[in-house]
Amino acid sequence: MSKLPPGGVIHTYQKYDPVNFPSPTAEPPDMASAAMEHMLAYGDMHEFTEEELANAIEIDPSQIQGFMFGIDNIMQRLRERKAKILATYETDHVQRLAKQQYKEESSKGKPPGKLAKDYQQAVNEEQLAALEDIYFPASKQDKEFAKHLVKLADVLGKKYLVDDLAERYTFTGEEKLTVPEAIEVREVLREIDELLKQLEEARKNARLATINMEAMERYAEMEDMEHLRNMTRAVNEYLKDLAEQQGLERNEKGGYNLTPKAVKLFQSKVLSTIFSQLQAGRSGRHQGPIIGEGAVEMQATKPYEFGDSVAQMDIPQTLINSMLRQGNERPLRLHSDDIVVHKTKNNPKAATCMLLDMSGSMRYGGLYISVKRMALALEGLIRKEFPGDYLQFIEMFTLAKPRHASEIAGLLPKPVTLFQPVVRLRADLSKPNISELDLPPHFTNIQHALQQARMFLSARDTPNRQIVLITDGLPTAHMEGSQLYLLYPPDRRTEEATLREAKLCEREGITINIFLLSSWNQSEEDVKFAYRLAENTKGRVFFVAGKDLDRYVVWDYLQRRRSIVS
Repeated sequence: MSKLPPGGVIHTYQKYDPVNFPSPTAEPPDMASAAMEHMLAYGDMHEFTEEELANAIEIDPSQIQGFMFGIDNIMQRLRERKAKILATYETDHVQRLAKQQYKEESSKGKPPGKLAKDYQQAVNEEQLAALEDIYFPASKQDKEFAKHLVKLADVLGKKYLVDDLAERYTFTGEEKLTVPEAIEVREVLREIDELLKQLEEARKNARLATINMEAMERYAEMEDMEHLRNMTRAVNEYLKDLAEQQGLERNEKGGYNLTPKAVKLFQSKVLSTIFSQLQAGRSGRHQGPIIGEGAVEMQATKPYEFGDSVAQMDIPQTLINSMLRQGNERPLRLHSDDIVVHKTKNNPKAATCMLLDMSGSMRYGGLYISVKRMALALEGLIRKEFPGDYLQFIEMFTLAKPRHASEIAGLLPKPVTLFQPVVRLRADLSKPNISELDLPPHFTNIQHALQQARMFLSARDTPNRQIVLITDGLPTAHMEGSQLYLLYPPDRRTEEATLREAKLCEREGITINIFLLSSWNQSEEDVKFAYRLAENTKGRVFFVAGKDLDRYVVWDYLQRRRSIVS
């Protein structure tokens, strides 16, 4: 019995690497997140330039046609040039020459009596620092000797360079070098090494802007330089196309502006990161169906019962049931037993006011960046998963201001304008000659922020209302009628006013949950105040580091929604 050859056709593709070959479905570099992180850190204070965008993202060079081949070709030519230099020269002769020149120059020195011993020691040790120490007293005692020290230091510096050349590189040639020639060769080799390092880095991330093009022109061929310029243009076009696809618009100044598309992409990335971390704890993010009478229709069905709404009828299944019962008999006549309706679930709404601390202390450790990233993540979650929920942001500093979600990225901590260790100020805001610009902005007015939040939430027709307060410590400002008090260090009067406002929230059924950010100046009093504030409204206190804030707030919101539904 003859053995049959294996069936099928095996194709071999040259130069195909299944590991490094770019996948057509690979995700492009995340430019939106890079631009958003810049916006979170600097607000509108600093333009996001094309160079900063290129440095902020990771580009896969294999996605750019001919990139790897061109870079490898240039690197090979540079290595060949370096190898040719090393095979041409030797360094033993020039080392001896540099040493002899140093010895001859040092013998010309005639130090004053007091400096003779120090001079001889500095010459023997060949230390530039020692010669510099002698120069300052010599310049006052003997100017001619001081000039000699300058010349000697120059000769010694050249000797250093020659010794460094011989130690750094292995020469195998026979051609002798003079000291100036050796220094020139050292500079050439140093530049070639630097260019190779830059090209190797560009080979990983396609950042051609880091390459010293002026130095490259001295060592690369014309065709290589032209190829490098073409690759630079290709990378720039690639970045330009990606920027447009991800919602970044060029402005008149040459920088980039964020569009709503870019913000949504960033929110999606942050939420994906958060939920990938949560899944590691096996807690998941999917809530089970809450079956009952409601407006949200589910795929699951059940037999019709008296009182069920026919608006949720599964018409195809109902007709099939009727045909199965009647057989070929026509016309179809529906019985109540034939009818199948979709199950429904309730989708109760929640209302949340988020108080974002933007006082002066939030600049430490970049806490304000974590606060804004969290706010955008939560806004993205609610818009996607719970579109019926209400969310209002309030910026908190010396006063409190409602903010739209589109303004969050541009918020910055307020600059500190008072530096006295004790501040006791009062301002009557009812006076027409006093405006917000007249007030030091860096204080923390939790009471006013709670008051604003209570006004927003009291108008919401839902029993599920909460305030999420994100801060790093005690309040230092409060309102009494039209009077604004700025009190630092934190005063009992401010704390009592804040707790009174919290009580008003509690009477209206509003819960206050506090996320207390850890900071270098946090004290036991900050923690105790947070507990007192939360206890007044049956809320909770979370102690979190800034980098974990978005994860904790989003997860707590999901947990709260589960408890509301169930």
